[in-house]
Amino acid sequence: MILLGNGKLITRDENNPFIEDGCVCVKDNFVWDIGKTKDMKQKYPNEEFIDAQQGLIMPGLINTHHHIYSSFARGLSIDGYNPQKFTEILEGMWWKIDESLTLDDVKYSAYVTYIDCIKNGVTTVFDHHASYGDTSDSLSQISSVAHEVGIRTSLCYEISDRKGRSEMEKAVKENINFIDYCKSDTRDMQKGMMGLHASFTLSDETLCYIAENMPADTGYHIHVSEGIEDLYHSMKKYNKRVINRLYDMDILGPRTLAIHCIHINPLEMDILKETNTMVVNNPESNMGNAVGCTPIFKILDKGIVLGLGTDGYTSDMLESMKVANILHKHNSCNPSAAWNEVPQMLFENNATIANRFYNRPLGTIKKGAYADVIIVDYDSYTPLNSNNYNSHILFGVNGRNVKTTMINGKLLMKDYKLIDIDEAKINAKARELSSILWKKF
Repeated sequence: MILLGNGKLITRDENNPFIEDGCVCVKDNFVWDIGKTKDMKQKYPNEEFIDAQQGLIMPGLINTHHHIYSSFARGLSIDGYNPQKFTEILEGMWWKIDESLTLDDVKYSAYVTYIDCIKNGVTTVFDHHASYGDTSDSLSQISSVAHEVGIRTSLCYEISDRKGRSEMEKAVKENINFIDYCKSDTRDMQKGMMGLHASFTLSDETLCYIAENMPADTGYHIHVSEGIEDLYHSMKKYNKRVINRLYDMDILGPRTLAIHCIHINPLEMDILKETNTMVVNNPESNMGNAVGCTPIFKILDKGIVLGLGTDGYTSDMLESMKVANILHKHNSCNPSAAWNEVPQMLFENNATIANRFYNRPLGTIKKGAYADVIIVDYDSYTPLNSNNYNSHILFGVNGRNVKTTMINGKLLMKDYKLIDIDEAKINAKARELSSILWKKF
């Protein structure tokens, strides 16, 4: 049993949201008890105690859309690469990278990304993978790293027609194999989904083939109307908008993640609501790719579950929260916008998304929830209470303020020091592999 206390406990449990001097009691891999630090220490006097030193004690953060494979692009410059539209970004960089990745590249991309997540307090990661240079067993490589470092994750492989029928079928098989593997994961740490790239790279024939081979009790993870080209392609070739096409092909549903959803209209939103499909906004990536701004207020007004992801841009969810706050204010020309919506996306809706896949509650600290807990080094110089802690997080905290990360009841980082992870050795190998990768361009 481990106690984490002497901190401002933000539980994200609506029945008991904030304890001024709070303490979490963890037994095995779940939250056993919570309360005042004094009471918990008296109740469990002989247990290990981790002192938050008046910092914040919070549920581990959840990233509902990441791209681990993109990590080796940091610092990369490709000769002649000067994209003017979204498809040129894909063709000029990302597809070149994923077609060049080896299984070793995939493995060490996973190491460095998951380590970055742990250091930023991200305890659950929904990843969307592509490595058309080496597809088979690529998800197994990522899975083995996730198991080794101890992070909770959902994985899928990006199916696309862009490399031909044979590679498409190989990608489908990679998803199926991993989904089947996860069914035997009694630890409830890893989940598999069916990964799809986007409507404009998937024919009806391919979507029918995927549906014929789709395992039961899983869902799709797909980019939707990210660039305007996705919409134009669907209108021109199928005479229907992207969401309408996905609905007709039976892609939508309560276990499907529709990523981005920038160029969608109110009727498409009605379909998302009716099918109980989940949506994920990725503000930094959308701004960086200049593809537009997801209409989050209209989506949320429809009652659609809308989460927050990073799309590979960063592993710091608190950074993404800050950008979402100012982007949606700027885009709506309303300084009063997004104060409630963005925290809802990160802290409430990401938990709702994760809880559709995992067996115990995530994104909350309450009895019976999985023990995914972080301690944030934050000594507020203004009053912090149950009414304003989201504002303190927004303006006073970033991911690197996280000093301690626990996942599934196991400490992976304590007082900024990773436990049983040789980061320097891993980074050295990653530099070696990424240098070889860059030479391919």
